[in-house]
Formats: sequence, structure tokens, C-alpha cells
Amino acid sequence: VAQRYIIQNGQIFAQPNSKIDQLMQLMEAAYVDSLDVDSISEEVMKDFVSKLDPHSAYIPKKDLELVNSELSASFSGIGVQFTIQNDTINVVAVISGGPSESVGVLAGDKIITVDDSLFVGKTINNERVMHTLRGEKGSKVTIGVKRAGTTEMLHYTITRGDIPMHSVDAKFIIENGKQHIGFVRVNKFGENTYNEFINALAHLKAKGATAFIVDLRENSGGFMEQTIRMANEFLQQGELIVYAEGRAYPRYEAKANGTGRFKDVPLVVLIDNFSASASEIFAGAMQDNDRATIIGRRSFGKGLVQQQIPFADGSAVRLTVARYYTPSGRCIQKPYKLGDSEDYALDLLDRFEKGEFYSADSIHFADTTSYFTKKGRVVKGGGGIMPDIFVGRDTTLYTPYFNRVVNLAYTYQFAFRYTDQHRKQLEGYKDWQSLEKYLKDAHWLPEFVQFCKDKGVEPNEAQIAKSQPLLERLVNAYIVRNILNDEGFFPLFERDDEITKEAVRFLSK
Repeated sequence: VAQRYIIQNGQIFAQPNSKIDQLMQLMEAAYVDSLDVDSISEEVMKDFVSKLDPHSAYIPKKDLELVNSELSASFSGIGVQFTIQNDTINVVAVISGGPSESVGVLAGDKIITVDDSLFVGKTINNERVMHTLRGEKGSKVTIGVKRAGTTEMLHYTITRGDIPMHSVDAKFIIENGKQHIGFVRVNKFGENTYNEFINALAHLKAKGATAFIVDLRENSGGFMEQTIRMANEFLQQGELIVYAEGRAYPRYEAKANGTGRFKDVPLVVLIDNFSASASEIFAGAMQDNDRATIIGRRSFGKGLVQQQIPFADGSAVRLTVARYYTPSGRCIQKPYKLGDSEDYALDLLDRFEKGEFYSADSIHFADTTSYFTKKGRVVKGGGGIMPDIFVGRDTTLYTPYFNRVVNLAYTYQFAFRYTDQHRKQLEGYKDWQSLEKYLKDAHWLPEFVQFCKDKGVEPNEAQIAKSQPLLERLVNAYIVRNILNDEGFFPLFERDDEITKEAVRFLSK
């Protein structure tokens, strides 16, 4: 039975017997026909929460474990990275030290059966694969795989174990003349993000880094506590990081305690349209304290605080209880209407159509108030973080042919097929520089064009020639990732990225 809740001193307490409780009990006891009250209550909960802001959400019991695992330090599974190609699970990489590696599963294997049942076809999707291959630690699952060069089906019984969830995608040095710039990409703010981040900074400092780029592009957020600990590393004692308050949520302030080990290093933070929530808190704290230069494109604009409250049946609700504010007093939350999640979801498309991805002059904030950084610079609120240096999308080399093959994911699919066909040779290269040189000499572009033609995309020689640098950059980076994982992918991919290049230029001044 649902509960009523009251809040006292920031704590949430249950109160029974709301009007909805009474109705549900009455239906169960007296309705003319028998009812599946549990099923009805699930729909009522979803509908009720959908009337609120776009970030409040009801999470059914069956989805809660998967949702929670997104920000966990680890989950229990078999330890493979996979992609679905031609309705079949293809193992892209086997996690070092994980359960699959210990029994002999290899990158390139195709998973055909799970526990003696066929596991291929149109119904296979990422969610179903994760739900099937993940499970309780110590439980067993048997997979049947097909391997190149082997005609028989290979069967492996794998004992599920803890699989780490990493927040830091990559850490590497960008050499710019005599300058060594440390680059750290953070994909989310999970349970272990701060520890991973500070270890990455220490690793890069030991390699000679004297300036840093923190890449928060496409980082949708996570735990605020991890963001605060990260920001603390760069700020002086007493500087405000963030504050939050709501109708029944007492004001909470987080300030730097002065123990940060990187308070004086030159710093750039990269953001884009998909940087949200905790990413925006970090960027806002650095910007408002004039501690870092923010480069990229306007961030998403999520400044609402959610608190997850469990129900007795194993489900939960993530309820918005407060708003975040940056040190200057900005609320980064973009406008929304209660119960209207559709228009809210289309906001990024609307920004794109108005030209915001290409020109800073097209950007307009809902909040016209001027806010001021520590040094008196004007910043805007009410719709994300506006970077100090805007870098629009460069479409000079874009063509209809390029757009189509990328949108259809043929660049990714070809890279996987090429890797699969040349795996033994490619695995001989142990760093991205030598592997990229091999790929440049391999002249695979005609093979790619034929691959796309076989899938229905007719070649256009002029457009292919114009977009060739982009095609080669993308496919080469995907192939490198298939062999050397993200530690190889990101240094190659970022070398030619316009926002990263602008950050390097700025730090070199």
C-alpha cells in the first residue's frame, strides 16, 4: 500500500492512509470484478509522477537494480564489452581479470546461446543482453560462442563476479612543444569517480603535466558529493562550490576546505550540450570562482536535486526536492512546464534548429538577470552553463554521404568487421600511434565504400573525397578502440577535435 510522506528537518517520514490508499483498498475489497491491483498501482504511480518535473521518475522494482548500477562502482556480471551486429552479440573486448577472461572468452567471439537457449534475432537489444548476462555474484551462466577459424560451437560456463564501472574514460599527456598538458575525460559522477579522478591527476603530474584539461562532454551527471570532492581539489579554502535549497529542503552549502592539491595549476574544463547536472555544477564552480576557463558549447541545463526514496515492494521514486545554484547565485535549470516532458525532451533539437550548436549569437537565456563571478565577469543563468570560449560545430567537411553513413552507424559497423577480419595482425600493435600508421597505409576506404554500397548507400565520389579526412579519423579511431580500448581511442580522437585543439591553444598562451 502506498504511503503519505512528510518532511521534518530534511528527513522524509511515511504517513499511511492517503486518499489514493483508500481508493486502492476500496477497489481491491469491493469492486464488482477481481482486479490486478498491483498492476493498476504501477500505472497510477507512473502517471502521477509524470505530472511533475521532467527529472522526477518512478522506478519499478524490475528496473531498479539496473538503474542503480549505472552509478555504482561495480556490478556483477561476466566481464565483456559487446556490440550487437546483425542481430548477434559480438564481444568487442574482454575485461582484464574478469570472469570471462579466466575461462577463455576472446574479443571477436559471437555469443549464440545463453544457458542452452538460442540468443540471437530481432528481439536482442542492449537492455535484454545486460539483464541476461548480469546477475548475482557467484551465480553461473553458460554461453555458446562461435569463433573465427573454429567450426564447432564453444561452450563456457562463467561464474559471475564483480565488474568495475569506470568513470574516467582516459588519461593521457598532450605534448605541445615543451608543454605537457594532462587530459582527463570523466564520463559520469559515480560512487568511485573522485578516487579515479585524483589518481588520474597524480599519474599525469608524475609524467610531467603542468596544466590540465578536464573533459566533461556528454557527462550527464551523477552524485553531487563526488563533484564537490573533485571541485575541492582546485579551489582555495572557503570558496563556495555549490548550494541547494527547496521548499522543504533546508539550504545546503558546500565550500572548499583548502586541502586541494591542484589549486594553482592552469585548468580548462570542456563542456557541450550533453553535459548536465553534476557536470554543470563542477563547471559552474570553476567559472564563478574564476578558477578555470570553460570551453565548448552551452551545457544541457539540469539544476534539479533528486532524492531516491524506496517503497516496501522494492520499487522507488526519484523525487525532485531542491534546486542547485552556482556560487554566483545562478540556477542552471532550463525552463520546464509541470507534466510536459515532451517539449522538454525536444529542447536540444530546438537549440540545434536555431543554430545554437554553430553560433554563440543564436543562444538566448531564459533568465535575463546578470550574475557576477568572483572577479566581476558577467555570467548568465536559467539554462545551462555558457562557456567562456564558444566553439561551434565545424561542418566544412560534412556531406550528405558522410551524414548518412554515420547516422546509419556504418562507420562503427565497418570498423568492427575490419577488426574482426584482421584481428591477429592488428593485435601486434601495442600503441595507438603505430596502429594508426598501419591503418593509414592499409587504404581501407574502397572496402568501406563497397561495404556501404552493399547496405544500400550509393557512392558519391566527390562527397567521399571531401569527407575522407572525417571518415578516416572516425573509422581509424573505432578500430583502435577495438584493439586498445579507450586508452588508445581518446588520444587519437581528441588530437583532431576542434574543442580540444582550442583548449590546447588557450593553455599555450
